[in-house]
Amino acid sequence: MKSLMSAIIEKISGIKLDSSVPLGYLYRFIVDKIIDRLYGSIRLQTFKPVYISPRVTIKGRRFIKFGNNLFISKGCHIDALGSEGIKLGDRVSFGLNTTMIVTGSLRQIGRGIIIGNNVGLGSHGYYGGAGRVEIGDDTIFGNYVSVHPENHNYDSLETPIRLQGVNHKGITIGKGCWIGAKATILDGADIGDGCIVAAGAVVRGKIPPNSIIGGVPAKIIKMRT
Repeated sequence: MKSLMSAIIEKISGIKLDSSVPLGYLYRFIVDKIIDRLYGSIRLQTFKPVYISPRVTIKGRRFIKFGNNLFISKGCHIDALGSEGIKLGDRVSFGLNTTMIVTGSLRQIGRGIIIGNNVGLGSHGYYGGAGRVEIGDDTIFGNYVSVHPENHNYDSLETPIRLQGVNHKGITIGKGCWIGAKATILDGADIGDGCIVAAGAVVRGKIPPNSIIGGVPAKIIKMRT
């Protein structure tokens, strides 16, 4: 029985399980995923394998495109309203309480968020999409990461900043990156393939491929090659 359950979970998740995981835990996992699969099919009106907790808020469903094996954990809030909406590849997972909002204000519709295959978003993250965000395949994010492709204008001293509007450059995060917990990615950041961003780093500007960066603002610590 345990080997059968393990095989089912490995097929769903795409990962090899530790043999010491108890049978009761495997059983609960499968039951939860059956519920998420049924709800996901109804919520996104699809026959694709999607697993969405009933405790998820989704707004602007028609602006979302997605591949197979989408996992959205409980407590997530997704608002896809935008000119490009949200596009998700295969095997994308949202950790607990992740927030993803393309349009922050109805005064100006945001652009969108594009995420490749095999991307894992840690818990409690915030991903804005106003100025467009693109994330490459096989990139993983720690918990409490925030991504902000937008800046407020502030040139005038007479006009409150909140009334001066915003500007966008967009954010690109390459393939095979590891973004550490509580990192903040600011507008205009262009992170090359294979980069590692240390926990708590604040990232802006262009980062060469295979860099290990950290600090506030983030600087190159060393190269992986």
